[in-house]
Amino acid sequence: MKQGTLDLETSHSPLERAIEGRLFRDFITGLIIANAVILGVLTYERSMPAGLVDSLSWFDRAVTVVFAIEILMKLIVYRLGFFKSGWNWFDFLVVGVSLIPGGAAFSVLRAMRVLRILRLLHIVPMMRRITEALLNALPGMGAILAVLALLTYVGAVMATNLFGNTDNEDVVQLFGDLPSSAYSLFQVMTMDGWRFEVVQKVVDDGNPYAPLFFLIFIFIASFAVLNLFIALIVDALAAEQRAATEEHLDDIEEEMDEEFSDADKERDEIIALLQELKKEVAELKAAKSSDTT
Repeated sequence: MKQGTLDLETSHSPLERAIEGRLFRDFITGLIIANAVILGVLTYERSMPAGLVDSLSWFDRAVTVVFAIEILMKLIVYRLGFFKSGWNWFDFLVVGVSLIPGGAAFSVLRAMRVLRILRLLHIVPMMRRITEALLNALPGMGAILAVLALLTYVGAVMATNLFGNTDNEDVVQLFGDLPSSAYSLFQVMTMDGWRFEVVQKVVDDGNPYAPLFFLIFIFIASFAVLNLFIALIVDALAAEQRAATEEHLDDIEEEMDEEFSDADKERDEIIALLQELKKEVAELKAAKSSDTT
């Protein structure tokens, strides 16, 4: 059997056509969703009848076997080309984790079976497009994280010097050293209980102007820098949508070119047929005139 390609538009064998067919993909998608639901239900196994738990566990094992057979079929079709796709690596690792025996040492890895539902991210076209857009935005996110880390470090150094020299145990826990200050500023940046759990304790310790420091930090770190994440993700999604639209337009243009070429071919055939008819009519007229003379 000729080695298959990862191009869904071409196939070199009936097995490759079956794997890349819509029916097979819909079947795997249904199994992924059903298995995710089953794993959620099994979290209540202590309050469920033993027979039902055994049935659901059997279904989970059967789905794992089906996924393993799917990976085996793809390895047969694509061979080493299977590992050229990052998504195939993800499927391979997730299914491999599911096949690990259920001993106590592997209980954490066994709990990761629910990651199989993440396979929907590349099976469903819309989810795949969004995921690829987020992956494309990762380099920009790294730069934003570096800026955010720098701002947090500067703020932590300032907060430790401003508020850390105190006998108040609550404030010492918040800003007594650099790691504690960085953690407290992260809480302030997320605005999770920042007013009463952080700022108010600092103010009560004799720092009436402390809210000004924290408000400036929130404005820079949260309102400005963190919103850059949203802007970057939106820009990546817009770029992915533009690429998808351009690809769709290219497909439409190719179809129109094919239709026009077919129409031109039919026109040429009609013209040739008319010319043949004219020739035959001329021959008939010539033959009729010769008969009359």
